[in-house]
Amino acid sequence: MKITHDVAERSTCLRRRVGALIVMEKRILATGYNGAPSGLRHCAETGCLREKLKVPSGERQEICRALHAEQNAIIQAARHGVPICDATLYCTTQPCVTCAKMIINADIRRVMFEGDYPDTLALEMLNEAGITLDRFTP
Repeated sequence: MKITHDVAERSTCLRRRVGALIVMEKRILATGYNGAPSGLRHCAETGCLREKLKVPSGERQEICRALHAEQNAIIQAARHGVPICDATLYCTTQPCVTCAKMIINADIRRVMFEGDYPDTLALEMLNEAGITLDRFTP
């Protein structure tokens, strides 16, 4: 989990720094952090629309410029042709419902997360899909 926190330091999000790792057989396959898509201006330059509108955490994600750490890790694996079926995803924060759906379809089998995120539907869907959820406590 320490490495996941190190990856989160690369985050360009103004509200929350999140890091993710996809691991199989004790090997890191891909990493991701939350931030703007490649080549686009970061929130430090554009400002955070969700912050300006006082949108609570876990709501109105569609107006955010950033991708989530889990999304970026899955995309990096796909971009580089790295199979992640049956892998474990480590994340500094519980996945949201959008990330949960991607995790399910990527056939990731286990999610180890540390911090809370206000999204019970995500937990319900991950449980329904039979994905093992483990909360990391330092």
